[in-house]
Amino acid sequence: MSEQDDADSRGDPSPDPPGSPESPRSPEPGHGPGAADDAHRSRGAHRAQGPHGHHTARGVEAPRPTLVHRWRNFAHSPFFPACVVVLIVAAAAGLFASSYTYAMADPTPRRIPAGIVGAADVQRATRGFVSGMEKELGSSLDLHHYRTFGQAKQAVDGQKIFMVLRMRAGGTVEMDIASASGASVAEVLQQTGPKVGKALGRQVVIKDLKPLGKGDPRGLVIFYMTLAAVIIGFIGAIQLNVNVPALTRPQRIGFIVVYSLLGGLIIAVMVGRLLEAVHLPFVQSWSILSLTMFTSGAVYLMFNTLFGRWSMIPTWFLLVLLGNPSSGGAVSWPLLPSVLGTVGRWLPPGASVNAQHTAVYFPGHQHLQPYLVLGAWAVAGVAVFSAVRPRPAPDD
Repeated sequence: MSEQDDADSRGDPSPDPPGSPESPRSPEPGHGPGAADDAHRSRGAHRAQGPHGHHTARGVEAPRPTLVHRWRNFAHSPFFPACVVVLIVAAAAGLFASSYTYAMADPTPRRIPAGIVGAADVQRATRGFVSGMEKELGSSLDLHHYRTFGQAKQAVDGQKIFMVLRMRAGGTVEMDIASASGASVAEVLQQTGPKVGKALGRQVVIKDLKPLGKGDPRGLVIFYMTLAAVIIGFIGAIQLNVNVPALTRPQRIGFIVVYSLLGGLIIAVMVGRLLEAVHLPFVQSWSILSLTMFTSGAVYLMFNTLFGRWSMIPTWFLLVLLGNPSSGGAVSWPLLPSVLGTVGRWLPPGASVNAQHTAVYFPGHQHLQPYLVLGAWAVAGVAVFSAVRPRPAPDD
């Protein structure tokens, strides 16, 4: 039997004869001696792609992202707002320290309202002492002339003047101050008067027409009360906005009213009843504190509507950086820089200090202005919050 017949009987395939037209079977992908070369070519083609998936010539480096492209990527990343917050916090720290230092660290008299009592000849005799006071203070006295001491005392009660000068027999100068009108001003006058009298050879007698309470010898309690009402007022509004965003606008205003009433009550009880720092006309002081807290919260609502997530910046600037140092609570307005002394009365902290100060020490001489200022800010804040569509969040 031939080898061909033996192979057929075993079922083995017949080998192709030499010169057969059929080509050898191609190896499967990934196998065989050419697989490594294919993979190398694939990786080379991948490396030759540009930054946006475009193929470049082999061996040529892809172009780097431009500065504009990098800035756009950074501006749309979470690092951009984080960096902005870091810069804002750092700047706020510096502004906070500098604003209070500028207003309070070295109070300097600018123009102190004062009264002179007596006929024209007595007033002329007092002129030498007045000139000495102005020279020593480094500022002028805004003089008001009164025929009687009663008229001058009415001006003190109305907080129109801070000092009354009278000439007694023998050349004695009687200087009546009012610590309750401004403790810092009274302190400056008490220090300056005897120096001038000694230089002129005159005796100076100082009396305090409106002394401060024993629990408040520096006259700072009202300032601290107002500071608490202002800061807690807008912090409460922030907490409602962050933690209870589902509240409707009327509901949010309602809750601000509630915490303002409770907060004002607690401040009045703690300071007036428990600590007994000052004798408060309880209902009136409570009302002023509550109105202050509500106004502060309304100011935040207004800025939150207008500026969205950055609303803390204008709120902090208006009420804390500008409003509190210029309020006259820690340093009376005649010792403040002129701009702060003028602006402070028209801001919520200054209006609150004025209203509270008058209610405690000058109960029969209330002024309408501070209440109108607080009311105007509160109405403006609620009106903007109620009428203007809130600024959408960046992710909306």
